[in-house]
Amino acid sequence: MLDAHYTFAALDGSTAFREFPSIPPLPRRRSLTAERTLPLSLADRPVLALDDISLSFGGVTALANVSLSIRPGEIRAIIGPNGAGKSSLVNVVSGLYRPDSGSIRLNGYSFSRIPASRAARLGLARTFQNLALFKGLTVLENVMSGLAFARHSTFIGQALGLPWARREERDARQRATAILNFLHLEAVTHKLAGSLPYGLQKRVELARALVANPEILLLDEPMAGMTATEKQEMAGFIRQTREIYGTTIILIEHDIGVVMNLSDRIAVLDYGRKIADGTPAEVRADQAVIDAYLGIARDDGHEDDI
Repeated sequence: MLDAHYTFAALDGSTAFREFPSIPPLPRRRSLTAERTLPLSLADRPVLALDDISLSFGGVTALANVSLSIRPGEIRAIIGPNGAGKSSLVNVVSGLYRPDSGSIRLNGYSFSRIPASRAARLGLARTFQNLALFKGLTVLENVMSGLAFARHSTFIGQALGLPWARREERDARQRATAILNFLHLEAVTHKLAGSLPYGLQKRVELARALVANPEILLLDEPMAGMTATEKQEMAGFIRQTREIYGTTIILIEHDIGVVMNLSDRIAVLDYGRKIADGTPAEVRADQAVIDAYLGIARDDGHEDDI
């Protein structure tokens, strides 16, 4: 549970004081039947690992033997040219796609496919390239919809206003309000989501993903179509999400400047294969990445196009 008061870093680097309502805890996540892997120390065990993931569509290879590990609390970026397989990889992680081969390990459990219907209970949440908001609902209602998986009251219970249904509604509203405050969306809480500017709609989608306090947050191009100022603001919120909530973040983003400044480690895909993996400095200096994607000066005196 978050404290009601804390100090956070503002976008200009200064510190600011802000007050948020405490967030009630969600019900304990239900365990799934899965093969338990050998125990590892918490320090060595990744929170999520992909092992030799392959995926194809109609004979076209989207992913080829991709392995990837994500450490607890890190911002892990996945970059590559259009069609490199980035979104396919995220769709495998979130359970939307079933890989042709390979396995996924999440918190010590091994899956051939993470059940999409239970991803939220496993601690996974995501945003999408294209906005997936309910345009005719208010911002608050959209964010509260991110807690639908955690509700146990029936439609009849809600309609009759039974005590437990009222309690769930109150808790969901409190959690959603706290997240809206965190993302500086208080002023638009009761506006229709479809009436907001594009940049704010992207922030509302982030709020809906965050409201359930996920352990792993998958961000699929969260800054696509944003202005430079909006990107700076979104990058600040992503940093604060990790620092304040301890969320592990998987980030797909085309803006290389943002990725280099925001990420702890970066994996690079090209034609469905992982061609590099390391810190931003290591990836920036990798010749295979330069040739395939970055397009910066090479040692032979030639320069690739950006």
